[in-house]
Amino acid sequence: MHEEVTPVGTYFWVFVSLMVLAAATFGVSFVDLGRLNLLIALVIAFTKAVLVVLFFMEMRRATGMMRVAFLAGLMWLGILVVGTMVDFVSRGFVAGHLVLP
Repeated sequence: MHEEVTPVGTYFWVFVSLMVLAAATFGVSFVDLGRLNLLIALVIAFTKAVLVVLFFMEMRRATGMMRVAFLAGLMWLGILVVGTMVDFVSRGFVAGHLVLP
């Protein structure tokens, strides 16, 4: 069975891209863009995550079952995040009133 080997140059450019995106995250943190700061930071983080998943986790060449396992992991992460957010949001309410510590 012949497996494709990713050239070292590809990994180099992915690394450079990740470093540029990390620097962009750092730079944007010093600029006051109001509500756009969060959106820009999330877009940069999502882009970095996609690069890591595609190139370092090799999902671009994964078989069908590996993709299903990856999506199941993402779904489980989503369930945990939603459960945590529901718990966080609901803790401050007692009988319909917000109770702050």
